[in-house]
Order: sequence, then structure tokens, then C-alpha cells
Amino acid sequence: MLRFTYLVEKHSEELAALDTCGNGNTYDQAKTAEIAMIAGLFCNDAGGADKIHGLTIPANGNYHVQTLHEPICVAGQIIQWNFPLLMFAWKVGLALTCGNTIVLKTAEQTPLTGFMSAGLPPGVLNIVSGFGPTAGASLTNSQVC
Repeated sequence: MLRFTYLVEKHSEELAALDTCGNGNTYDQAKTAEIAMIAGLFCNDAGGADKIHGLTIPANGNYHVQTLHEPICVAGQIIQWNFPLLMFAWKVGLALTCGNTIVLKTAEQTPLTGFMSAGLPPGVLNIVSGFGPTAGASLTNSQVC
């Protein structure tokens, strides 16, 4: 997540231009507002990575209750066309921080804004582009959570 933060800040001009071309957002708004929010979200998510641990919970009676936080699945995610970079950060950051892998479908109107997987091992973040009735339906009908 810290690498994502660094790369978003390093490539903020390219990301802003991509958002402007793909989504029609103004370059200034993308660069000064959206990109800064995305970097902040990834940085915040990175800060939570070492705080995910088991907790002992009080219970009535002679019981020991403990939680165990662990990755649970491949997370199937679909983002819409408006504010696609921000939606990407909201969906991807926490899922990756918690150790899950992702299959993410971008909106057909803004397919390029989801292609940010730099620094991740192969297969951790998988981007699928396509139309809702085909790619989206396949994702929602699959065995991902």
C-alpha cells in the first residue's frame, strides 16, 4: 500500500491525464483533489496492515472467545464510471491490506483507470474489462466473494 501511495504521487500527472481523457474530469480537479485523496487512502490503508490481529472477547459462562482475522477469498469487485480512480482506491486498498486477492471489473466507459497493479505479485490484483452483461455477469456469478 505504501508503494501504491508512492507510485500514485510519482505518476500523479499521468493519472490525472488518464482520468481527464477517460472520464471527462477536469485535469486540475483530478490532479489536486482526486489523486491526493487516492494517495491518502492508500497511505491510510497501509497504516492498518499491522493492526489486524486476533482479539479475545469476554463471554458469559465458561467460554473462551477469540477472533482470528485472516484473508477469506478472492474479492470480486466492480467499479462504476464516475470517479473511477477514487472507486478503485476505495475497493482495492482495504481488500489488499487484509490479504485478499482481487478480480476487479472496470466500467466499460473508463476501462484504463483500473490498470494500476505496479509492485504487486502476479495474480494478486486482476483487472477485467468488458461490458456488464458479459464480464460483469461472469464476475457476479462466479465463486468469488
